[in-house]
Amino acid sequence: MTDYPSGNLPILPVKNSVLFPFISMPLVINRPASVAALDVALASEDKFIALFTQKDPQVSEPTLTDLYDIGTLGVIKKMARLDRFLHVEVLGVTRIKRAGRAGQMPYLNDSFEYLPEPRKADGSAENEALYRAVLELIGKMLNLIKPEMQTGLNMILSEIDNPLKQIYLLTMILPIDTKKEMALLSAATEVELFTLMHEHLEHEVRVLELRDQINREVESKIGKEQREYFLRQQMRTIQEELGEERPEQADVGELRRRAADAELPAAVDRVLQKELKRLERMSPVAPDYQLTRTYVELVLELPWQRRTDDLLDLERAQRILDDDHFGLTEIKERIVEHLAVMKLNPASKAPILCFVGPPGVGKTSVGQSIARAMGRRFERMSLGGLHDEAELRGHRRTYIGAMPGRILQAVRRAGVRNPLLMLDEVDKLGRDFRGDPAAALMEILDPAQNTEFHDNYLDMPFDLSGVFFIVTANTLQNIPAPLLDRMEVLRLAGYSDEEKLEIARRYLIPRRLEQAGLQARQLQLPDATLRHIIRRYTREAGVRELERVLGRLARKLAARIVKGGGGELCVAVADLAELLGPEMFHTESLRQYPAVGVAAGLAWTEAGGEVLYVETARLAEGKELMLTGQLGDVMQESAKTARSYIWSHAEGLGIDRKRILDAGVHIHVPSGAVPKDGPSAGVTMVTALASLYTGVVVRNDTAMTGEITLSGLVLPVGGIKEKVLAAHRAGIFRVILPAENEKDLAELPEQVRNKMAFIYVSRIEALLDAAIPELTSRPASVGQGSV
Repeated sequence: MTDYPSGNLPILPVKNSVLFPFISMPLVINRPASVAALDVALASEDKFIALFTQKDPQVSEPTLTDLYDIGTLGVIKKMARLDRFLHVEVLGVTRIKRAGRAGQMPYLNDSFEYLPEPRKADGSAENEALYRAVLELIGKMLNLIKPEMQTGLNMILSEIDNPLKQIYLLTMILPIDTKKEMALLSAATEVELFTLMHEHLEHEVRVLELRDQINREVESKIGKEQREYFLRQQMRTIQEELGEERPEQADVGELRRRAADAELPAAVDRVLQKELKRLERMSPVAPDYQLTRTYVELVLELPWQRRTDDLLDLERAQRILDDDHFGLTEIKERIVEHLAVMKLNPASKAPILCFVGPPGVGKTSVGQSIARAMGRRFERMSLGGLHDEAELRGHRRTYIGAMPGRILQAVRRAGVRNPLLMLDEVDKLGRDFRGDPAAALMEILDPAQNTEFHDNYLDMPFDLSGVFFIVTANTLQNIPAPLLDRMEVLRLAGYSDEEKLEIARRYLIPRRLEQAGLQARQLQLPDATLRHIIRRYTREAGVRELERVLGRLARKLAARIVKGGGGELCVAVADLAELLGPEMFHTESLRQYPAVGVAAGLAWTEAGGEVLYVETARLAEGKELMLTGQLGDVMQESAKTARSYIWSHAEGLGIDRKRILDAGVHIHVPSGAVPKDGPSAGVTMVTALASLYTGVVVRNDTAMTGEITLSGLVLPVGGIKEKVLAAHRAGIFRVILPAENEKDLAELPEQVRNKMAFIYVSRIEALLDAAIPELTSRPASVGQGSV
């Protein structure tokens, strides 16, 4: 190494390449710093220059920190200037490592440590084995890339007796990335060098073999398809010579026969014939062949003319509806009325009915009963969570995977043009960037428009006027007003305890016993037990959870029979804790001892009515109104209205205003974990506050509901049936209602209505007369209540 120059040498940064010793590399130079480094090297006697590879080839003006630490000392063999570029050829001499003593120059420079050649392992079998394995892999790799290069490479390698020079030469021929080339250049021993080269070559050979395997499979598949195509063409020619019908012609012929039997409308038949002609000209292997055939089959399967005859026997329809469902009088009457109209006027159109009610009251199942009573086929479609309008209208045939909308698919499944189609959960429709499904429903549910419903996939008008649409929802709040305007709303209120008991006896218990493989005599549930289950193990407006609980009892009996524990089970109230576990719900009941500042209100929830006590207390200090119990905005406003009314009428109520001014008031509604809202607690709050400030207790056998105003009016509210049933369930048989709600009592079961005493009030003065009779000091009553 004494022949190598000492001191600093110019550095030439190289992108995406590594110069190895004994190897020549052509370079094109145009960076000013690199040109300056070359000029200095060319001016020297030996023309030495150091070549280092850039870590990041994107760096346009690299510094020493942008270069790898190990490079190669090279000598410039040739140089030519062409335009703004220098073309040079550099021969690698030996490996070098930067010493970190750079000088101040207009080009990169440094002093270096000269590295020896990778150490040989004399007589090492491992070294020899690795070297031969590398040569073998090189042969495989060249065979996979360019087999014609194998002979020439063998000749070149045979003329080089130094394995190190052979490996360095191969790095210039084989595809190796820069990082792996740097690892090869940095190898300190021949074993390390051969190992790195062997690992790289083995990976590349595997990749190339996999590539060839994929190419062979693709060529085989293409060859098979071409062979099938040529065979089909030959078969077609032979069939034409023999005068035989081709399979695809027979296929189209069958479709034509079906079209002739389908009695299609003229406009539809013209479109279909056009598609059949197009299908005839297509090869069965053409991409559009199956798409066109699928479209033709849809057109043929749609019931353009087929319909069922409606069964207009009113007595039979009434009997079926009564057998399948208990109660639901309004819905049953509406269906019977429609059948009567159809009998008198067969051309009349079916109404668009919307069943609104809490979960589990039988909205979906009553639709099936209506279809059976009318003799129509039934199809159900859930709209819950639907966001894409194309789900209803279909996708255009130009899209991959296009299909008809769910409306047409339902009619297609029904096989007739006048089925009963139930659209479930319409209040849970969504909307996003894909469109608004509610807008599509407006056309579907509008009798003036659905005679020519346009599905994007079918791309022809289809008459939906014969379809009897029934829509279901839990609430009307989320249904757009234009869509709601197209429907006739029928409300399904929650069931009373007596109605639930009757439903369980008639339908639920027999069904659950049959599912469990039991006989009716094997499970005996007295009325007291069944009522306890209804009140303490379920809390719902419908009967869905009740059916599940009865199913648990039936399964426990089945398990007892199989284990040999007896064949009959009579369940008493005391047995329920053992069979069903602890009671799940606590029903608010009549408070035995009246208290000052406490009044019983009635509330409506999706699970039915509830008794809701309002409790009040004066605070030791402060003037604020504290509200607790997760009260919503409307309830908070009712509380403020009630307090303001008490303040403005304090003198007439015999209340010293100083008692109101001296301390704040706390209003609490128990069950604090349950959110509550609505205006109907206004009468309860004003009654509780009147009791608090006068010190006179409210009658504890009385519950109330209604909205109040600052002027003393009591306004009507909703959910009267559910609220009165809740009071009845809690053992409260005296209820104060707004006078305008008297008409709503007609919805109550007669046996409940007969047990209750109702007081109707239109003003707060009358309310306080009825709720706090001992409150004698008050203004002259206006609009006294009546029983």
